[in-house]
Amino acid sequence: MTTESPKAVIWDMDGVIADTAPYHEEAWRETFQKRGVEFTGEDFRPSFGQRNDTIISGVLGNTTPRKVIDAIADEKETSFRRKISRHIQPLPGVIQLLSMLAAAGFRQALASSAPLQNVHQIMKDLGIERYFESIVTEKDVTEGKPSPQGFLLAARRLGVKPEDCIVIEDAVAGVTAAKRAGMGCVAVTNTHPRSRLGEADLIVDSLEEVTVVELEALLGRLRLGN
Repeated sequence: MTTESPKAVIWDMDGVIADTAPYHEEAWRETFQKRGVEFTGEDFRPSFGQRNDTIISGVLGNTTPRKVIDAIADEKETSFRRKISRHIQPLPGVIQLLSMLAAAGFRQALASSAPLQNVHQIMKDLGIERYFESIVTEKDVTEGKPSPQGFLLAARRLGVKPEDCIVIEDAVAGVTAAKRAGMGCVAVTNTHPRSRLGEADLIVDSLEEVTVVELEALLGRLRLGN
């Protein structure tokens, strides 16, 4: 009698579960504008998915005091949560895939660069808290993506090995982090074109395209080292 190997999916949140980018961009623009700093779409797009301290240091410089960084980050995230309240919607295929994975015995976690309050609000608004056994957010790690730290911590909290995990991502840095962690990766083109996501094992234009059979096959290849 054999025991089935554990299987897990680790989700990113922003740009994967919900289209939060417009709200983040608007909140950053307003927060920096109060400090006399212009923050454009060209500034925002490459920074989307990064940790707040990384974004703020990139805009204001690496000598920015920690207290200033924390104050700006808190102000921006408060603004973001106010903007998304009662407006956030899941991206296509998300709810269906969460349900299918749960029914197929996949354990699920979330690993995001976002603050815990953001994650809780979005999960509550979308009614998806029940699907996730573990949540990793910005305060749980010391390094942001493309470091694999967040994904590896999520796997440890689930009690599974990296080769038992598939990451769902939309960001280039997130895909790199997943592969550095030794995990499979599905990239969805919600934020970046296919040409920039080539490191992923599977690239889709919508999570509506993803099946449990495909993910189980990907895990099989990963365990064989292919």
